[in-house]
Amino acid sequence: KFPVMGVRWRSSLTLGEKEQVNGSSAAAGGGDNKREDGNREVVASYWGIKGEEVKKEDGTPWKWNCFRPWETYQADLTIDLKKHHVPTTFLDKLAYWTVKSLRFPTDVFFQRRYGCRAMMLETVAAVPGMVGGMLLHCKSLRRFEHSGGWIKTLLDEAENERMHLMTFMEVSQPRWYERALVFTVQGVFFNAYFLAYLASPKLAHRVVGYLEEEAIHSYTEFLKELDKGTIENVPAPAIAIDYWRLPADSTLRDVVMVVRADEAHHRDVN
Repeated sequence: KFPVMGVRWRSSLTLGEKEQVNGSSAAAGGGDNKREDGNREVVASYWGIKGEEVKKEDGTPWKWNCFRPWETYQADLTIDLKKHHVPTTFLDKLAYWTVKSLRFPTDVFFQRRYGCRAMMLETVAAVPGMVGGMLLHCKSLRRFEHSGGWIKTLLDEAENERMHLMTFMEVSQPRWYERALVFTVQGVFFNAYFLAYLASPKLAHRVVGYLEEEAIHSYTEFLKELDKGTIENVPAPAIAIDYWRLPADSTLRDVVMVVRADEAHHRDVN
């Protein structure tokens, strides 16, 4: 299990894990109800309301609260990983070299620690979809017009990137200074991307497209290290098996494959 700043958020716990912590003190955020028998009932909700019971197709209980069965899917592994948008306009070149300039310090800091590198990448990659979706949402409200489906597309992208992070949390143990770096990088990137999107949505999406190209490269190197045995090919986390509908005997390599395919899809969208 992976702790976050010493505490693992209950929204990512499975139902079985919640049963094990019955009777323990409440985690931050509130959400424990007291039953008539005196035992504490752990409720995975910020509002103290127990969610409805969800079952799989085979009738067994669904054990995740951070996503639901209808949000799962099988990744398209046949997607073209080498597609590249050649920068032609000034904005294209600005986006391209901005992303390229960010790669150097990342390579120096993480080197070949691809697990922690992936975690850092996903904490950043999940920001653009949320920012873009939020701004388009507000624009739709102001103008009383439809979004053409782009709000949902971008929010789904943000959620997918967040699930990448939830997955790599289970296989990587970032050091304290890497956790601190997440706060700094995310704070700077969120605000910079927000302003960039206000100035030029086209530039903002180009940045994401080139960022996803770098993500594909990073995960390809991750796969090479797994194949060489430099990184242990451990069993796939249970959350990944359910989210991508992977076989029960899947490994970390299978997880990296589907994550890389997701990044290729986001590259094409942006």
